[in-house]
Amino acid sequence: MNEFDDIITSNTGNSSMPDRSEKNQEFDAGKWAAQKQQSRKNAYNMIDSTAQSISCDSRKFRSYLDIQSRFDRYSVNNALLITAQMPTAVQLRDYDAWKDAGTPVKKKQKGIIILEPGEKYTRDDGTTGVSLNVKRVFDVSQTSSKDHPVITRLDDRALLKALVHNSPVVIMPADKFDMENTNAFYDPAKHQILVRKGMDAPEIFKAVTKELAHAAFTLEAEEYSRRKENFKAQCVSYILCNRYGIDTQEMEIRVPVSLSGIPSKQILEQLSAIRNTANDISARMSKSLEQHKSPKNRDYER
Repeated sequence: MNEFDDIITSNTGNSSMPDRSEKNQEFDAGKWAAQKQQSRKNAYNMIDSTAQSISCDSRKFRSYLDIQSRFDRYSVNNALLITAQMPTAVQLRDYDAWKDAGTPVKKKQKGIIILEPGEKYTRDDGTTGVSLNVKRVFDVSQTSSKDHPVITRLDDRALLKALVHNSPVVIMPADKFDMENTNAFYDPAKHQILVRKGMDAPEIFKAVTKELAHAAFTLEAEEYSRRKENFKAQCVSYILCNRYGIDTQEMEIRVPVSLSGIPSKQILEQLSAIRNTANDISARMSKSLEQHKSPKNRDYER
């Protein structure tokens, strides 16, 4: 028995208001509101164009997944905005936050546009909405800081125990595994994941995360098709591998033809399903991983 098989059995500133402190400067509320509206429009245009761009380019799609894996608390919209402006970003804060941290932003740095929740409002139908404001943030590479975030690879057993912890489906090793080119398989009829014996930890992690995604998509779909959902499941696995320090260089991300040319709204729905599923699996892992985690600061969800 492989040593891991037993685990399977078990603006630059913070404010969105304009500066009125300059002498002889009068505040034009109408102009300010128009500028805010145009800024939001520009951001949404960038989101749509980036969604369309990654949907027909596997390299760009992979770059988006890299961003979503590093910024798990950021929305799909903001992940797309970051991908469009600085796909190499690893840690983002606004101008004042970097200054307060003692690592001010370097001169002449161009901020990254994201959308931040603002005030609540009541829609015409009586429901409550939240306005979104454009905000500029900066990556750590744009500051004086010499310390860049590094993903620490967790102990293999701790990582795999966290993965199977409180799993919504049964995960078990397969004595006989007849399916070729497959290291794990989710059986919707039996609601269980079979895992090939004898693999190392990274192989197990890649295989099981993909099948956990398939299991989640099965519950959400009216008519489940493994072939149809396979790309999304692969993307979930890729995000989680990146997030937990598993090498992804050999993982293939090939955008299906079915994703190209569809409306941006539908692309965003697919991206949201990928993000949410990856984050759900991470959330289930978190309790088991708490004792192994080093304390770190995390931005609130944007």
